[in-house]
Amino acid sequence: MRIKSFLGLTFALLFAGMADRALAQSVPAASGGRASDPPLAIGAGISGYNPDRGGGHILGGTLWIDYRLPRVPGILRGIGIEVEASDLNYGRSSSLSSQSPNLRQDYARGGVIYSWPHYHNFRPYGKFEMGFGNQDSTSSSGHRINDSRTVTSIGGGVDYRIFRSVWLRADYEYQKWPDMFHKYNIYGVSKPAGSTHPQGITVGALYHF
Repeated sequence: MRIKSFLGLTFALLFAGMADRALAQSVPAASGGRASDPPLAIGAGISGYNPDRGGGHILGGTLWIDYRLPRVPGILRGIGIEVEASDLNYGRSSSLSSQSPNLRQDYARGGVIYSWPHYHNFRPYGKFEMGFGNQDSTSSSGHRINDSRTVTSIGGGVDYRIFRSVWLRADYEYQKWPDMFHKYNIYGVSKPAGSTHPQGITVGALYHF
């Protein structure tokens, strides 16, 4: 339910961004961002993560919506807003399946992204985001386990232009899920309470509008 609410906020931000873009078209180009880079981009990719559950990996998909703020002081040019949604529910490695059967992680988050100037067709970026994460799995005793958390993440990567409006993206992310496992002792899980730190990469493409 939290993730559905967050996605609703995501589309509200997207609508606001499109309205702001329309207003930006009425001001001189010198006050906005780079004319060759439309501020709104939407894309998707394939993700591979280590969920920090004793090793192994899990695969899934990620959706990006990026909006670079078009009217900011020169020193801040390149700053923007990013929202993401991911669903990791496929391609579990055998080592992960033996420890956390049916593990699934899905999360939605948003925050600040900063893109550095182009180096030919390359554009590196960094980001900081917060959002809601949900984790489902089955304990060693066969009990169904579900937990939700406020997730924080840092990351970065590089975009590479292949056409005028199409960019390839290679993205890395490191997450923090706080206070995990503390209530799972009733299910026979012996790991003590503490944060888990999933991390992974996503490779995909974005289209700039």
